[in-house]
Amino acid sequence: MKIKNLLSHSFNPRAKKNKYNNKRTVVDGINFQSILEAKYYIKLKAWVELGEVVGFFRQVPLDLAGGIKYRMDFLIFFKDGTCECVDVKGVETKEFKLKKKLIEEAYPWLDLKITNGKDGGSSVS
Repeated sequence: MKIKNLLSHSFNPRAKKNKYNNKRTVVDGINFQSILEAKYYIKLKAWVELGEVVGFFRQVPLDLAGGIKYRMDFLIFFKDGTCECVDVKGVETKEFKLKKKLIEEAYPWLDLKITNGKDGGSSVS
């Protein structure tokens, strides 16, 4: 019984597989929803080290219509005083596209950039 309790859910052969093949991962003691998100975090840390980025926040919440909550992956502050809201997505789901429309309605001044993490950090939409 004790051995069974020690096994992580991710090692359970009967555990339901993630629909989009996201693999949760940990970097610097922080849990990330996917390897792409973790890699983007590592890239941001390098940009901070280089002085291009002053700092960043993770999982910034936004309140949307209908009591819906949305958490963007990163809010990034650049040395030139600008900021960028970034969400790392391997796949843009129908649910995300709906939430993006709600974000655009509630926060028309906010430019949410979507990156697949494979493009050097620049947005893909």
